[in-house]
Amino acid sequence: MQILFLNRFFYPDHSATSQLLSDLAFALGESDRKVRVITSRQRYDDPGADLPAFEAVGGVFVHRVWTSRFGRAWLPGRALDYLSFYVSAGWRLWRLTREGDVIVAKTDPPLISLVGAVVARLRGARLVNWLQDLFPEVAEALGVRMPGLAVRRLRDWRNASLRQARTNVVLGERMAERLRESGVPPERVEIIHNWADGGAIRPTAAEGNPLREEWGLSGRFVAAYSGNLGRAHEFDTLLAAAEILRGLDGMAFLFIGGGHGYEKLRLEAKRRGLANVLFRPYQPRERLGLSLTLPDIHLISLLPALEGLIVPSKFYGVLAAGRPVAFVGARDGELSRQIERHACGASFAPGDADGLAGFLLALSRDGERRERMGRNARTAFENEFDQARALAKWRALLTPLRPS
Repeated sequence: MQILFLNRFFYPDHSATSQLLSDLAFALGESDRKVRVITSRQRYDDPGADLPAFEAVGGVFVHRVWTSRFGRAWLPGRALDYLSFYVSAGWRLWRLTREGDVIVAKTDPPLISLVGAVVARLRGARLVNWLQDLFPEVAEALGVRMPGLAVRRLRDWRNASLRQARTNVVLGERMAERLRESGVPPERVEIIHNWADGGAIRPTAAEGNPLREEWGLSGRFVAAYSGNLGRAHEFDTLLAAAEILRGLDGMAFLFIGGGHGYEKLRLEAKRRGLANVLFRPYQPRERLGLSLTLPDIHLISLLPALEGLIVPSKFYGVLAAGRPVAFVGARDGELSRQIERHACGASFAPGDADGLAGFLLALSRDGERRERMGRNARTAFENEFDQARALAKWRALLTPLRPS
């Protein structure tokens, strides 16, 4: 049996979906399974990259297909990138798939499960959908204008591909609820949380972290946002909290990453004269343990309209680092529930900058409380979100699909 993964980005790309897929594919490639990945030749933040069309790495056969290269900045160009990947990846998947194989379709580009479903049906393969988000609902929530008939048709086709699949892997209970409401049989919905590598990311003291000295943050209380700054995230509350606390010399807000909103946020912080807000680019994976343990507390945000459609994957790395979490988003959302259940931080509604600023100030003055929340975060990670646990769940999911 072959396992064929379908996603637009893969190793050595550093985007979240690529890293998760790479972890799983390489883990399966170490066993006696034959693992193939059908992906693009680009990197998430570099559409001009030209990775090899084929290579075998870590026991995985990587097939990189041609696509257009407009990138993420121009929406029509992004749509053409998607379309070209559907065609190229679908053709390669058709050629590689055999009866009895398993196709695992992720969600980049959106609706790639439709391609997987068609090939699986025609080739006699089994389909597993690995849902990092739900489209077209995400587009609607972000205000992307599409004809109502097109949205209904896309949702109907998407739901048909989900019902055809042997299993649909989702990231949390809120997303599972969405699928069940869409008519997907409950027995075909499986929750497997995203993860982080608890061996590579371990709690260490913030002071003494070499990045603190390198970035001029020694001796300061640091609240950091790490990862993609995209359309799905809410930043006005974070900047407003930074503005409230701007007079405290010992406190800094740090944004590490990139994405659609990175430059916009940087310019807005400059316009407001927020010298306590700093920006750094994405860090290579080998420095992730340092960048995630540099802060005293991590900031995460998600627009409430996207609850049940997306779960920020940065959450798991934060827990692995043993740091408290301040979440800005729906108070009854997936992360709010987890934070409350594990007593590892606090949640704030969008716009509650006073509440967020007050929490950060209190935590900066109460090291014992901060350390307790950090210990709770690491305990939650080890009990539920460690990479080894998630990969074991994936193996248990895929093993019964092996032909007898």
